[in-house]
Amino acid sequence: MEKSGSSKLNVAIIHPDLGIGGAERLIVDAAVELASHGHKVHVFTSHHDKTRCFEETLSGIFSVTVYGSFLPRHIFYRLHAVCAYIRCIFVAVCMMLFWRSFDVILVDQVSVVIPLLKLKKSTKVVFYCHFPDLLLAQHTTLLRRIYRIPIDLIEEKTTGIADLILVNSKFTASTFARTFKRLNAFGIRPAVLYPAVNLDQFKEPNAIKLNFLSINRFERKKNIELAISAFAMLQNLACDELQGAILDGASLTIAGGYDKRLRENVDYLEELKDLAQREGISDRVDFITSCSTSERNALLSECLCVLYTPKDEHFGIVPLEAMASCKPVIACNSGGPVETIKNGVTGFLCDPSPRDFSLAMAKLIQKPEMAEGMGREARLHIAQSFSTKTFGNHLDQYLVDVARGKKE
Repeated sequence: MEKSGSSKLNVAIIHPDLGIGGAERLIVDAAVELASHGHKVHVFTSHHDKTRCFEETLSGIFSVTVYGSFLPRHIFYRLHAVCAYIRCIFVAVCMMLFWRSFDVILVDQVSVVIPLLKLKKSTKVVFYCHFPDLLLAQHTTLLRRIYRIPIDLIEEKTTGIADLILVNSKFTASTFARTFKRLNAFGIRPAVLYPAVNLDQFKEPNAIKLNFLSINRFERKKNIELAISAFAMLQNLACDELQGAILDGASLTIAGGYDKRLRENVDYLEELKDLAQREGISDRVDFITSCSTSERNALLSECLCVLYTPKDEHFGIVPLEAMASCKPVIACNSGGPVETIKNGVTGFLCDPSPRDFSLAMAKLIQKPEMAEGMGREARLHIAQSFSTKTFGNHLDQYLVDVARGKKE
């Protein structure tokens, strides 16, 4: 890629739901960084709750317009994908009807809108693929498999229409090639653009508690029960000194995005509370739903380390936020964390079992100085490889090149 020079673009971003998840964090960072490069940025979405969002969406750095908030997210807790398609199509149609053309449109997550946007031949579209949706969806019954056939075909076909495809990790890029075999056969290769964190948002800790922290949306795929079971297993380790430390005040905090509109969020939170009760540790496990950025940063600053429990996570922004806060991360040895965590240096990569996680947790309890040393290495690692400045420079160049009609 060449340097972008003084090219300033009018950029639109289409995102399904501007909440407080990892995908939303990336879109907000993208909008902020593109605006800092002098581009005019406008985010279009079907939902933006001003009481449950990232602060930057309210700051005026970029514009946010909502279309279709009245449209359902599901029909009797079913047809989520169809409803997402309808909502995003509605957003795209409204944007095309009521706003002048944009130099580049960045589409996030839902590719079905790309053919609509490309009806205007001069429109340049960049698609950011967090992970193939057909792999995230359940195909457990015959009816579900039939339901997903057209959706999965539409996803591959519409993704390939984009002028440029970006993915969040090498793991996702390899999965993309295996999943979208037709696109791969035609030589369509996505470029890797790692998400990032703003180091300025994360201060070095001034006090550390004997607290383990898990931050994830309350969704079953996040495997949060692993953190609870691993914390419970610490009590069974054959180490009297370690057991004493646990009994003297170690705790587990489970925080993350929670939306009472989503049945899974509501049900899963109750399941986790029940598990903590069964494990006999409910008095030492705190659940915090939809904490603000400042609350999240305070939790990160005070904890001993962060437990990141999803298996085969396509990227995972939480490990970056933890390492930026000078905290080591214990994560599953698969997916994106393998690319972001230096095993034994900035954290531990473990098998996704309570025993392996608890053994790694025990090391940090027994040697707090190890946690501090890993934390220092972790922040340096983020500064060198995963800063928002690096992310912004790469994204800026990709968009400028696409607007100029260049091919990779």
